[in-house]
Amino acid sequence: MQTHFEMELAGLKEKLLAMGSCAEVAVSKAVRAVIVRDGNLARDVCDADDTMDSYEIEIDDMSIHLLAKAPLASDLRLITVAMKVSQNLERVGDEATTIARRALELNKEPQLKAFVDVPRMAGIALEMLKSALDAFVHKEPEKALAIIARDKEVDEINRHLHRELSSYMIEDPTTITRCLNLMVVCKSLERIADHAANIAEEVVYLYEARDVRHAGGIL
Repeated sequence: MQTHFEMELAGLKEKLLAMGSCAEVAVSKAVRAVIVRDGNLARDVCDADDTMDSYEIEIDDMSIHLLAKAPLASDLRLITVAMKVSQNLERVGDEATTIARRALELNKEPQLKAFVDVPRMAGIALEMLKSALDAFVHKEPEKALAIIARDKEVDEINRHLHRELSSYMIEDPTTITRCLNLMVVCKSLERIADHAANIAEEVVYLYEARDVRHAGGIL
């Protein structure tokens, strides 16, 4: 039979996973708003940003309450990791809102071109985020390490798109506003991948008590 503390700890994990699901939905909607030029989807994402903020506050409050009960070392790691993960998820929500706002701006002008790399970049970032949360749930630090390595792939796509968009602006100054908005979208996707990698690093710390932040090529 679970103790009261164990039930509260389980509640913390459930709240964190609910926040993670909300973040995934926000990113998916924001990217789709850009690709299919759907203003309603973009506005839905902007309206939902307060929900992510509320989740972070709730998780922090629950964590502080649990910390006051002097947990064991393994439980202490879980609680502190939960706070860090929620912070990263809240920032993912912020980036989704940024993408949604840029979608609304992009809808005011004709579509520049069908950028294949934008949905590809978004797909990788979302897959990283989902996999990081799955690794947390299923206690898979090895899977988390593989997620960290994928961050470089997103960085490279972002650099390629920035070069391409810069060329567009030079060739045709009328595209500048659209190109700048798309650059912001790409940068937000790159940051979402960064936050997914951060979450994956926390998963490794949680289950292996090993800090792999700033480890570079030694992973």
